[in-house]
Amino acid sequence: MPLEPSDPDFAQRVQASFEKQAVMGLLGVTLDAVGPGTCTLRLPFRADLCQQHGYLHAGITTTLADTACGYAAYSLMPAESSVVSVEFKINLLAPAVGEAFLARAQVDRSGKTLSVVRAEVVALRDGREVPVALMQATMICLPGGAV
Repeated sequence: MPLEPSDPDFAQRVQASFEKQAVMGLLGVTLDAVGPGTCTLRLPFRADLCQQHGYLHAGITTTLADTACGYAAYSLMPAESSVVSVEFKINLLAPAVGEAFLARAQVDRSGKTLSVVRAEVVALRDGREVPVALMQATMICLPGGAV
């Protein structure tokens, strides 16, 4: 069954919230797409975000997936609400090496309070997508905004 946003202006609300995230600007992450219950983020390769072997640092991969999950969930939440992570699990599948990285998140269940979301992070390498991480996350809706 398709997910229905409660706010018809969800895309603008997600974009406005994303633009307030200083860490996304610091990392150079862009919001590629947002739909009802979905979000795609893009991170260009940067050597200064890599660990000692030249792979994108797992913390950066996790941040990318967590943020995509949050905005996928937020797209379905009421206009006067906010979203934060409750918990997540990430599986790192392969070294994160590529020209850029995409995090694609999809809401599996959107409840009044909690949403369960999954994300895949892929590396764009030599014209193909290489899966590097999978996340499952639980997000909470904060009515009236942040605490």
